[in-house]
Amino acid sequence: MQAVERQLVNHDLVRFHLIASATFMAISMLGGLAYSFQFNQLYPFPGVEWLSPGRVRMVHTNMAAYGFIANAFIAGLLFAIPRLTRKPIFSDALGWVIFGAWNLIMVLTIVGILAGYAQAVEWGETPIFVDPLVMVGLVLLVINMSVPIFRSEESGMYVSLWYFLAAFAWTGLVYFMGNYLPQFWVPGAAGAAITGLFIHDLVGLFVTPIGWGLMYFFVPVLLRKPIWSHALSLIGFWGIAFFYPMQGVHHFLLSPIPMYAQYGAVVATIAVEIVVITVIVNFFGTLHGRSEAVRGNLAIRWFYTGMIMYALTCLQCAFQVTLTFQKIIHFTDWVVAHAHMVMFGVFGFWIFGFFVELWPRVYQRPWATPRLLTAHYWLTLIGLVLMVVDLTGAGLVQGYVWRSLAHWGDSVIASMPFWTVRTVSGLMIISGQACFLYALWATARGPARSRDSLPVGVATEPIG
Repeated sequence: MQAVERQLVNHDLVRFHLIASATFMAISMLGGLAYSFQFNQLYPFPGVEWLSPGRVRMVHTNMAAYGFIANAFIAGLLFAIPRLTRKPIFSDALGWVIFGAWNLIMVLTIVGILAGYAQAVEWGETPIFVDPLVMVGLVLLVINMSVPIFRSEESGMYVSLWYFLAAFAWTGLVYFMGNYLPQFWVPGAAGAAITGLFIHDLVGLFVTPIGWGLMYFFVPVLLRKPIWSHALSLIGFWGIAFFYPMQGVHHFLLSPIPMYAQYGAVVATIAVEIVVITVIVNFFGTLHGRSEAVRGNLAIRWFYTGMIMYALTCLQCAFQVTLTFQKIIHFTDWVVAHAHMVMFGVFGFWIFGFFVELWPRVYQRPWATPRLLTAHYWLTLIGLVLMVVDLTGAGLVQGYVWRSLAHWGDSVIASMPFWTVRTVSGLMIISGQACFLYALWATARGPARSRDSLPVGVATEPIG
C-alpha cells in the first residue's frame, strides 16, 4: 500500500502546548495575585506552611517562565520550523513524549516548591530532583526541532532559524550552569556571579532568541511583506550573541564580585541596548506602509505593543545598570516593575499574539467572541502599565527613604499605598485573562468549519 504523506505541522501538538501554556498562565497569575495580597495584609493562606508567600511567589515566577512562556514557545516552534524548512519535526511520537515530560516537570516543580524543596537560585528554584528531567527534556526538544533545520533543502537559512539554533545551543548550557555549578561546585561570590549569569541568560539566551525568531516569522507573514532589512536582522542577531552572555553580573553590582566583571557587565548591557535599537528599527520599517494592520489585526497589535515594551525595557535597563542608579533602586520594587515589563509586557504579549493567530487554526474555527479578545488586550495593557508605573514609583520612594537612613519601617509605611494600587492593577490584568480564557474555551467548543468558511483575517491564509 502507498504510504500516507506525513502532515507538515502536527496541529494537535501545537494545540496541546497552547492549552498547557494557558493553564500554567492561570496558575501563575493566581499565585502572583495571592502573593500581592500579603502586602495589603489580606493574604488568603495565613499560617499554611506549604502555601506560604515565599513558596507561592516561586510558583508564580517558575510557572510564568517554564509553564506559560516555554509551552507557548514550543507551540510556536512546532508551527514555524516546518514551514521555514518544508520538513516536519523529527518525530511526532517524540513530540508527544516531550509534551508529557515537560508538563510533568511543571507539576513536579509546583509540588516540590510548595513542599519546601526549592533551590536557592533565582529563576532556578526547580527542585534538584527535577533538574535532570529538565536537562533530558531540553536535549530531546533540541533533537526534535533541529533535525528538520539540518535536513532542509532550502537554498538559504532565514534569520528565524539562526535565532532558533542559537537558543537550542545556549539553553541547555545555561540551565546546567545555573542549576548545578552554584549548587555543587562554585560557592561564594563566584557562585553568585554564575547565578547572575543564569538569571539574565535565561532571558537573553533562551526567551529572547526564540521570541525574536518567532517575530521574524510571524510579522512578515501577517503583514504580507518581507522584513525591512535582512542585514539589520543579522546585525541584531550577532550583537545579541556577542553582548548578552556578559550581562549577568549587573544583578550583583556593588558586591564582592571583582569590579572589572561588574564594569564589563555594565558596558555589555549598554551595548546590547544599542543593538536592540537595530532590531526595533527593522520591525517598524517593516510596518511602514501597513500601519492599518495594528488596528485591524489583533495579533499584530500584540506583537508591536510588545516591541514598544521591549524598547522601553532596554532603555530603562541601560540606565538602571549604572552604579549611580543601583545605589537607589537595588532591592526595591523598581526591579519588580522592570521584570514584569519584560517577561509579561514583552514575551507575554507576543504569546497572546501567537494565540490570536494559532488558536483558530488548530481548532479550524473562527474566534467565537472577538469583543472579549479586545477587552483582554485593553484590560491587560492598562493593568500592566498601571502596575509598572506604580511599582517604579514605589521603588524610587523606597530607595530614597533607605538612602536617608530612616527606619526601615518608614519605607514600608510609605510603600503601602503603592502596594494597594499594585493589587488593583493585578486584578485588572486577571480580569483580562478571564476574558481570554473564556474566549479560548468558547472557540474550542464551537462548531467546526472548513478553512474556506473562516472570515477573512482570522487564520484563513496558509503560512509559509
